[in-house]
Amino acid sequence: MKRSDFFKLSLGAGLGWKSVFPPLAEASIQSTPGPLPRRPLGKTGEKLSIIGMGGIVVSGEEQEHANQVVREAYEAGVNYFDVAPTYGDAEFKYGPALEPFRKNVFLACKTVKRDKAGSQNELTESLKRLRTDYLDLYQLHAIESKEDLDQIFGPEGAMETFVRAKKEGKVRFLGFSAHSVEAALAAMDRYDFDTILCPINYGCWFKGKFGPEAIEKAHGKGMGILALKAGARERYLKGQEHAYKKCWYKPLETEEEVYRSYSFTLSMPVTAALPPGEEKFFRMALKLAPSFIPLAEAEKQGLATQAESLDPLFKYPAWPA
Repeated sequence: MKRSDFFKLSLGAGLGWKSVFPPLAEASIQSTPGPLPRRPLGKTGEKLSIIGMGGIVVSGEEQEHANQVVREAYEAGVNYFDVAPTYGDAEFKYGPALEPFRKNVFLACKTVKRDKAGSQNELTESLKRLRTDYLDLYQLHAIESKEDLDQIFGPEGAMETFVRAKKEGKVRFLGFSAHSVEAALAAMDRYDFDTILCPINYGCWFKGKFGPEAIEKAHGKGMGILALKAGARERYLKGQEHAYKKCWYKPLETEEEVYRSYSFTLSMPVTAALPPGEEKFFRMALKLAPSFIPLAEAEKQGLATQAESLDPLFKYPAWPA
């Protein structure tokens, strides 16, 4: 299928992604009411909870509270925990909180460093802060530009750190996160990554035209697909007060909104979604997760209509022609 045909099908009236993504999607979206479901992470052999916990949730919190939130998440069935050095003191809080459960969870970390030396230093520090001798997934964080890619894959670039760390057993799988479709497509052309982490949100998908091409390519390569911003509504207007200190965008706030949005995201061949950093929204997603089921066509149409009034967080194309 040509990308143009895929794009039309994904954005069109039928929204027929089951026909676009057979047979993996059929296996991936079978979420029925009950305990927190888990899904395969691409070809890694791992299965992750469909809701992950982002380290921002515990950033800035007292250690005792961080321990409690992590323990409750683990007991609820969460086995996917995500963090990065840029998330305040989240790595310091995750270290002690995850220590009792480390062997039973999938710990993902990231680096924004594009060079070999910088990324090696961040990896070393992250391992110390997280109190572990390995990461399950290490990711190039927020790839956006051609310059990012050229440095990462160039001489003395971050990929040298990544490949060596995997060979030495310090990381098990390699991935990246991207806020640009163009960057995601280019990264997948340059290396056979295990995972992609990117925004998969109905506002971005329908109004911003962001998502279909990256998902198609990642799915075709058998990669694990992890979703950001399923709990997002849209951007704040310039000068508008931010209601939540751990959310740079307007989040979805009601259970009905959250249910529909996550059900949309998890109707894709997605392994897991990461809620916003505010604890209340993480807990809401966790509460609703056992009931997520693929949306009916009428519900998809409703979200497509609703998206027309939004200012999505990410749009495609982003790079100049």
